[in-house]
Amino acid sequence: MKPSIDKTIIDKSNAWPFVEAKKILRERKQYIEKKNKIILQTGYGPSGLPHIGTFGEVARTSMVVNALNQMTDIPKEIITFSDDMDGLRKVPDNIPNKDLLEKNLNKPLTKVPDPFNKFKSFGEHNNEMLKKFLDEFSFKYKFMSSTALYKSGFFNATLKKILDNYEGIMKIIIPTLGKERQKTYSPFLPICKETGQVLEIPIVEINKKNSSLIFDNNGKKLETSILDGNCKLQWKVDWAMRWYTLDIDFEMYGKDLIESAILSTKIIKLLGKNNPSGFAYELFLDDKGEKISKSKGNGVSIEEWLNYASPESLSLFMYQNPKRAKKLYKEIVPKAVDDYLDLIEKSKKQDARELLLNPLWHVHNGKIPFEDSIMSFSMLLNLVETSNATSEEMLWKFVKNYKKDIAKDNFPIFNNLIKYSIKYFNDVVKQNKKYKKPNISEKKALLDLISSLEKCSDNMKPEDIQTEIYTVGKNNGYKENLREWFKLIYEVVFGVENGPRLGFFISFFGRKEMISLIKEKIN
Repeated sequence: MKPSIDKTIIDKSNAWPFVEAKKILRERKQYIEKKNKIILQTGYGPSGLPHIGTFGEVARTSMVVNALNQMTDIPKEIITFSDDMDGLRKVPDNIPNKDLLEKNLNKPLTKVPDPFNKFKSFGEHNNEMLKKFLDEFSFKYKFMSSTALYKSGFFNATLKKILDNYEGIMKIIIPTLGKERQKTYSPFLPICKETGQVLEIPIVEINKKNSSLIFDNNGKKLETSILDGNCKLQWKVDWAMRWYTLDIDFEMYGKDLIESAILSTKIIKLLGKNNPSGFAYELFLDDKGEKISKSKGNGVSIEEWLNYASPESLSLFMYQNPKRAKKLYKEIVPKAVDDYLDLIEKSKKQDARELLLNPLWHVHNGKIPFEDSIMSFSMLLNLVETSNATSEEMLWKFVKNYKKDIAKDNFPIFNNLIKYSIKYFNDVVKQNKKYKKPNISEKKALLDLISSLEKCSDNMKPEDIQTEIYTVGKNNGYKENLREWFKLIYEVVFGVENGPRLGFFISFFGRKEMISLIKEKIN
C-alpha cells in the first residue's frame, strides 16, 4: 500500500505505532532491503488457554503494520509463533480433567492429551483456540508451530550453528544463573525417548561433528541428535534461534521479558546477526493488582469483553498507554466504551496531523466511523436499571422520548451499545449495586429536588434541568461542594458513586419517571 498521508505529517507524528515503524525501517534497513520484506513476530506459550494479553500483542503489532503501510510498500508479514514443544511445567487452574495433565507433566504440549477431548493434544487445542480468537478480529497473520518446525528440520541449520557456538552461549547465560542451576544448565533440552519428557539435565559431552549430545539421565549416559525434534532449546536460546532463522525485524514482549530479550540479543549477535527492533509493553493487572495469567484465568477473557462491548473498544484499550501497567477487569469496560465514543466525536473536528494522534485512526486503520453521539454507555446502563428494561425495544422507546425521529438503522454503533448494555448490567452491574440510605438532612435535600422537578415542564432542555439540580444542591448546603451533592443522588438513586449528567439522563428517562424513582429510593 502506497503512502496516502503527507510524509511530513508522518515524520512528525509521535503516535507510538509510527515511532516504532520508523525505528524498524531505520534499525533493520539492510535486512529489509536484502529480503524485500518486513517480518514481525508475536509469540505465544500454549501452556494455558489464550488470554486477552495474547490478543493485545497481535493487535498492537497489527497497528505497527498499519503505520508501516503508510510509509512503505514493502510487503509485511506477522508470524504468530506457538512454543508448543515446550514441556508442560504445571497444570493450569482453569481447565477440566486436571488429573490427566498431572500424569503428563514435562511432556511437550503437543504430546499432552487434550483435557477437553476435542483435539489430538493440549497444545493443538490451545493453538486452535488462539487462531479462532485472532480470526474473529480479522487479523492477518501466519501461524507457526514450534513442534512442526523442529521436527521438519526447519531449524536444523541454526541448531548446528548454536552447537558450534555452545561455549560462547554458555558464557552468556551461566553468569545470570544461581550456583545450583549453573551445575545443570545446558542450552539444549533432550526429549527422553523412554518417557517422552523434555529433560532439564546436565550435558556430559557434545559432538559437533555428529550434531549430537551425551547427557546424564539418572546415572545413565545417553546420546541423542540435536536435529529433527530430538531436542529443543532453552527459552532464551530458543528465542534467539527464532529471530535468527525467521529473520525477524520486530517483536513486542511483556516487561517481564526484558532481561530475556537482552540475553537473546547477545546470542543472536554471537551467531552473526543483529536483533530485531523491540518494544517492551507493561503487563495487565486484575482488580487486585495482580498480573493476569493464562494459568490463573484471572482478569477479563476475550469472550467476556466481546459479550459486553465491541471489538473496537477492546482494540482501543490495547492501543492506549502500552507502556503503562493497566488494570483489566470487567468494571473497566464502560469507560473503555465511552472513551471510544468520545474519540469518534473528537475525530470530526481534527485535521490530518491530529487524526494520526487519535487512537481510533490506528484502531480502524485510518477509517474512523462517523456516527452522531446519542448517549454514553454509562448513561445507557443507568437507563437499563431505572427503566427495568429487559429488551432492546424497551430501551429504544426511552431513547425516542428524547429523539423522536431517530432510526436505529442510522446508528449501528449505538444499536450495538443497547444490546451490550442489557447484558453488562445483568451480569456485572446489578450484583455490585450498593444503595445509600439518606439521613434526615439528605432526605430533605432530595425532597426539595422532587419539588423542583415537579415544577419543571416536560419539554425543558437538559441544560436547564441540570441548572435546577445545581440550584437545589446550593440551597441545601452543597454550594461549596456540589460534587458531594451529585454523589448523594447517584448513591441513593443508582447505587453508584458517579454517573451521567443528570439533566440529560432525565431528558431520556422522563421527568415524572425520575420523580417516582427518587420517591421509591428514599422511602
